[in-house]
Amino acid sequence: MKFHASFDIKKINTPIHQQHQLFLMGSCFTENIGEKFRKHKFQVLENPNGILFNPVSVVEAIESYINPIEFKAANLFFLNDAWHSWKHHSRFSGITIEQSLQKINTSITQANAYLKSADYLMITLGSAWVYLLTEKASNASLQTVAANNHKAPSDWFSKKLMTVNETVSIFEKLILELKNFNPSLKIIFTISPVRHLREGVIENNRSKSVLIQSVHELVDQFNHLYYFPAYEIVLDDLRDYRFYAEDLVHPNYQATQYVWEKLIAACIDEPTQLLMKEIADINLAFQHKPFNEQSAAHKKFLELYLLKTTHLLEQHPYLDLKKEITYFNSGVK
Repeated sequence: MKFHASFDIKKINTPIHQQHQLFLMGSCFTENIGEKFRKHKFQVLENPNGILFNPVSVVEAIESYINPIEFKAANLFFLNDAWHSWKHHSRFSGITIEQSLQKINTSITQANAYLKSADYLMITLGSAWVYLLTEKASNASLQTVAANNHKAPSDWFSKKLMTVNETVSIFEKLILELKNFNPSLKIIFTISPVRHLREGVIENNRSKSVLIQSVHELVDQFNHLYYFPAYEIVLDDLRDYRFYAEDLVHPNYQATQYVWEKLIAACIDEPTQLLMKEIADINLAFQHKPFNEQSAAHKKFLELYLLKTTHLLEQHPYLDLKKEITYFNSGVK
């Protein structure tokens, strides 16, 4: 008896492994997946502007890494006792102008260098709704798209749903710019399964449909693009509210883990999957909390995993296992 409708997922042409540099952009779902990549020792840089949901903000952010611009005081505004940028998430806000600018400009510089040598760019789009600044908004030209509302008054914004043509057009331009900037870069698109219910149920579905159609038109057009169906896995395969958190908006741990397993199967080859299992075993040992740190059993445990980790590093010297080796070694001495 079948209780869910699973479906085949097309595999990526060139599988991802730990020697690749991964650049992740987009919604909060991006950060959930990014954390899982990092735990398995993949090289990851994610969201140098912070979490971004709409296509315009994602495109503008990536363009600012291709052609870096220095943010200055005139690019910030003051609200609720802090300085903010309309192009950045609130984690780039600061109590002083200098504090905010330092975080923003350092992140842009790092993103420029990383994107230049990255192997994969993974873009997760969350919503086709954009919020345009009105004449009441602080320190911004009209019709600027806000990447984050920074809890500003609602009359500072007007709302607009992007069309498929608009979305495809801005990404076509970006993809060509990326091709010139980093010719070997491969691009993975996903649609976030997070439901934007604050827009309304119907409005959320309209938004997702724009994103899905736009991305598929792009994938059909460019041969170095790949679509991973995170949205469809949660909405059509799992298809049950028990896979959402209490807010009925965000996929819960089980759903995210299921999507991660599907991503591994589609985008990572068998040798790398075996390596990931070895790394996961070392992670568990690293997180182990002994009852008695001085016991002979615990020291033997550390000796075993020091040997395992050292041997793994000898086989795969590109892995970052410094903190694990330091931990296992400290208890052996």
